[in-house]
Amino acid sequence: MTPAVHPEQGANTEQLTAAGKVLAVLGTFGRDRPGQSLTQISRRAGLPLSTAHRIVAELASWGALERTSDGNWHIGLRLWELGTSSPRAQLLREVALPFMQDLYEGTHENVQLAVREGTELVFVERLAGHHSVDLLTRVAARFPLAATGMGRVLLAFAPSDIQEAVLSEPLHPSTPFTRTDPADLRRELARIRREHHTVSDRQLNEETVAIAAPVRIGAAGPVHAVLGIVLAAARRDTVRRLRDPLMHAARGISIELGGRAGGLGRA
Repeated sequence: MTPAVHPEQGANTEQLTAAGKVLAVLGTFGRDRPGQSLTQISRRAGLPLSTAHRIVAELASWGALERTSDGNWHIGLRLWELGTSSPRAQLLREVALPFMQDLYEGTHENVQLAVREGTELVFVERLAGHHSVDLLTRVAARFPLAATGMGRVLLAFAPSDIQEAVLSEPLHPSTPFTRTDPADLRRELARIRREHHTVSDRQLNEETVAIAAPVRIGAAGPVHAVLGIVLAAARRDTVRRLRDPLMHAARGISIELGGRAGGLGRA
C-alpha cells in the first residue's frame, strides 16, 4: 500500500505525480479517521488547500469520496465496491463463509478470517453474535503479524525474509502477557509449523483468548490465510475443545480453495 504523505515526514509534495497526490489524499483516510474536513485532508496529505480541494472534488465526482451532512468527507461507495472486487479477498470470502457460518453455529463465538500483506495481518471477514466477547479487531483492520495469534500462524508459514524482518524489529507488548522475546517467538513459530494451530492467551487484549489454524490452497498446499476463533479469557479452559472443529473448517476451506486456485494471488 502507498502510505499517506504527512508534512511531518518532510516529504516534498511538489515532486509527487498526479497519481501520487490522489493516493496521498486517499491515504489520509483510515479506520481511525473515517471522516475528515478538507483542511484536515490537506494537512495530512501535505498538499496545498487548493490542490486538495481539486483532488477531493474529482474523487467525489467519480464516487470515491462522499460528503455527509456534518461537512466531512468519507470514503465513497464506489471505492468500497472497487475494493471488494479484489479476486484474492472475494474468492477467499466466498469459499470460507459457509464454513465460518457452520463454525459459528457450533460455537457461538467470534469467527475471523485474515490474510497476510507484507508484515501485517489484514482481517477480511468476521462473524459474531450478540453475546460474543467484544473485540479490538474489525474487517479491514491491520495488525503487525507478531501482535496476534492469527498473525503468528501466518508468520510461521511466511517466507524467511518476512520472518526475519518481523523478528528483527522491536516487538511492543499490547498486554502484560504479550510475548516479545524473539527467541520465544521463534520457538512458538516452530511449534505452529509442527502442530498446525496455536492458542493465543491474552496477547492482544487481556479480555480474550484465541485459537487459530492455517488455511491452505489445497489440503497440503501453501498457506494462504488463517482462520480463528476468539472467546472471553474467563473461559480459556475451554479453548482446546475448539481445536478439532476449527481445524476441520480450515481443512474444508483449504480443499475448496485448492479446486479454485486460479483467482488467488500472493502477498
